[in-house]
Amino acid sequence: MSSAFSGSFTQQEPISEEGIEAAVKILRNGRIHRYNVLEGEDGETALLEQEFAEYMGVKYCLAVASGGYAIATALRAVGVAPGDKVLTNAFTLAPVPGAIASVGGVPTFVGVTEGLVIDLEDLEAKIAQTGAKVLLLSHMRGHICDMDALMGICNAANVIVIEDCAHTMGACWNGVLSGRHGAMACYSTQTYKHVNSGEGGFLISDDADLMARSTIMSGSYMLYARHKAAPPVDAFKDIRYVTPNISGRMDNLRAAILRPQVRELDKACNAWNERYRAVEEVLASTPGMTLIERPEAEAYVASSFQFLLLDWSEEAIDDVISRCAARGVELKWFGGAEPVAFTSRYDSWRYAPSEPMPKSDRVLKGVIDMRLPLTFSLEDYALIGSIIRDEVSAVFRAQSD
Repeated sequence: MSSAFSGSFTQQEPISEEGIEAAVKILRNGRIHRYNVLEGEDGETALLEQEFAEYMGVKYCLAVASGGYAIATALRAVGVAPGDKVLTNAFTLAPVPGAIASVGGVPTFVGVTEGLVIDLEDLEAKIAQTGAKVLLLSHMRGHICDMDALMGICNAANVIVIEDCAHTMGACWNGVLSGRHGAMACYSTQTYKHVNSGEGGFLISDDADLMARSTIMSGSYMLYARHKAAPPVDAFKDIRYVTPNISGRMDNLRAAILRPQVRELDKACNAWNERYRAVEEVLASTPGMTLIERPEAEAYVASSFQFLLLDWSEEAIDDVISRCAARGVELKWFGGAEPVAFTSRYDSWRYAPSEPMPKSDRVLKGVIDMRLPLTFSLEDYALIGSIIRDEVSAVFRAQSD
C-alpha cells in the first residue's frame, strides 16, 4: 500500500509564550488602540515599528491593518490617480491588482518567466507602450528577479517602484534586503506569511514625504509625534491639511504578538529554507517536472514550494493534484481556468482586462504551489516530496505511453 501523509498544510506554529504574555497584558489593561497609551508610555505598535525599521535598516516604518491596505496606501502616497495605469506582475495574488483598482488605477500586467519572476523584456516594452510611471512589483511566492537590472530599467524611465514583499520578508537580492530597492515596500503579517498576527502589514520607506502622507492616511489624526519610526514632525506641517484619513491602523494587541516574531525572523527563515531544500532534493530529476532555478544572487526565504508541469494537459494536472490529495499532500494549481480558494490568474480579474500573453500563459498554466508549514519536520518533507515525485512520475508515464 502506498505511503500517505496526515499533517495539516494550514496549521501554523503557536504564538510564543512571550507573545501570549504580552497580548494578555494588553487585554488586561484594555489599551488596545495604538494611541491609547499612558503619559510617557511607548505603545506596542510604536515599538514594533521601531524594531522592524531597525531590522530592515530603513528610516521609517508604519504598521497597518493588512498588507493590502499597505499597498493601496503606498499607491496613494506616490500619487496614483483614477485612470492612471500601474504596471504589475501577471503572476501574483488578487489583492495586488485589487489594491490598484481600489485607488482607481488601471492594472497593466507584465509577463512572467519560467523562473516565476517578472519578465524584464516585457517590462521595458510595457513601459514604452503605456507610459506608466508606477510599477507595483510583486515578489510572488518568494521569487526575486534581478533587482539591479529592474531598477536600472525603471530609473531610466522615471518609473517609481513599490515592492510587494508579502512573500519575501527577510530575503535578499545581492545582499540587499527585499524591500530596500524601491521607493516604498509593503509587507503582510497575515497568518500564512513570515510573521503571524492573523491580519496586518508594514509599509517602509526612507522618503519622509511619502511616509508622512501614509501616516496621516493610516489614521494618525494629529498624533504622529507618538510614533517612534515616523518622519520628523516638520514633515507633517503642510501634509496634514491636504491628506485624507483612510483609517487602517494596526492595534497594540497584534503588535504585541508580532514583536517576538520579528526578533526570531531569521531563525524562522532558516527553518523554511531547510524544508524547501528537503523537498527540492527529493524532486530533483523527476520526469516531466520543471524545478525553479534560484539565482546565486537571491538569498530566498522559501515558505512555499513551486514547480512547473509545462505543456501538460489540464486533465493530467488535475490527475496529479487529485492523486497527491488522496495521499494527504495538498497542492494548489495557479493555472486552472477557474479561480479556486487563493489561486487565480490575471485573466480571472475581469475588472482589469488584459491582452493575452501566450508566453506567460504557458508558464502560468503549469504552476503548482505548496505551502511549507514549519509544523512539519524534515522527515515529513522527505515523505511529502516522495509522494509528489511518485504521482507526477506515474501520470507523466501514462501520458507518454
